Amino acid sequence: MALIEAKEITKIYRIGEIQVKALKDVFVTIEKGEFVSVMGPSGSGKSTFMNVLGCLDKPTSGDYLLENIHIGGLGRDELAAIRNKKIGFVFQGFNLLPRTSAMENVELPLLYDGISARERQEKALEALKNVGLEGRGDHHPNQLSGGQQQRVAIARALVNNAPLILADEPTGNLDSKTSAEIMELFTKLNTQSDITIIIVTHENDIAAYSRRTIKFLDGRIISDDKKEKR
Repeated sequence: MALIEAKEITKIYRIGEIQVKALKDVFVTIEKGEFVSVMGPSGSGKSTFMNVLGCLDKPTSGDYLLENIHIGGLGRDELAAIRNKKIGFVFQGFNLLPRTSAMENVELPLLYDGISARERQEKALEALKNVGLEGRGDHHPNQLSGGQQQRVAIARALVNNAPLILADEPTGNLDSKTSAEIMELFTKLNTQSDITIIIVTHENDIAAYSRRTIKFLDGRIISDDKKEKR
């Protein structure tokens, strides 16, 4: 079943009188439960592609469907609701609030859903447990290692049971050992559930954890390689 369908996606940025085509007629389908890496040099279009998938930006032309919802016709509030309910984001810099606990950071996406404090806490505890941080909920980011902070960020992405996780260079601030641990965690989450995971990376050893690699160059997909499930 297709989770994502991008049909003839083009994205044009206007800088003064200059038009820059960041994406050019991109066609791609990503099935539910896939683990995909997106690669390409700087300026290749991979970040713009992820912004479109994450409903952070709309294509200039073409059609983007997420769970059969036509994203292009949605307003700002509808896009915000889609991001909150259907997409979990993980960033290179963790993006945790420094003065709040790990538990409170994980609870953040639930605040917009009118969920009771007790249920928020239960869901956050379960998410922290799923990433191996049970018992660390009261720790603040500065009391956690880089790898632990990224695990908190992953727990936050999981807490709403979103079907899609988008991770932008999630190991970029981590050493090689911790990077491997984070990628093994993504692999575990993907294989034990139907969560679709899409990772932007420039590192081949990180992309090797995925089962499909899409490469961009000059705004176009130049290769789309799949491999057998582990």
